[in-house]
Amino acid sequence: MRAIRAASAALLGAAALALTTPAVAMATAAAPVTPFGFAVTPSVIAAGGQVTLTVTGCSSTATATSGVFDDTVIPSGGSARASIFWDAKPGAMYEVTFTCNGEEGTTDLTIAGGTPAPTPTPTATPTPTRTASPAATRTPTSSSTAIAPPGGVKGGLGGSFIGMNGTELAIGTGLVAAAALGTVLVVRRRSANRQH
Repeated sequence: MRAIRAASAALLGAAALALTTPAVAMATAAAPVTPFGFAVTPSVIAAGGQVTLTVTGCSSTATATSGVFDDTVIPSGGSARASIFWDAKPGAMYEVTFTCNGEEGTTDLTIAGGTPAPTPTPTATPTPTRTASPAATRTPTSSSTAIAPPGGVKGGLGGSFIGMNGTELAIGTGLVAAAALGTVLVVRRRSANRQH
């Protein structure tokens, strides 16, 4: 009987480990480690705006390249500013590549906005009408300005998911392990109470 409980606990632990291992591997593969640090500030910007490109831990000058701004040289341990092209597509995500001593690191830059603001289009203009009767009255027609929305709602994660990091994965793994341990302890207590 004891062997069955031990096997169940071992199997539960192995399942928890198997379920968390792919997530750790994915997080590690998604964020390759570079010997230097880099950042784009802000990470979401409107077309025509300026971003600050920062590189730390690089012993020589670094370069930042992207399809949304001109190649930029960044001094050692410093930062530089780059202007976003005016024709950058709103809502698009561009990859920014930092190069230092032959090593490369990438991050994403998102262009803010989805569509330009709609312009009002008049649908009718008031025109007074006159009648030939002695008691002439004016009856203006209705006038309104219709503003149609340019598109549907942009649904999705909305920036709530940036990526996985080691801290979140460790906390999740700890919670799974605590739940498994709690289950084992409850099962052992119940079986101990049943034996006479």
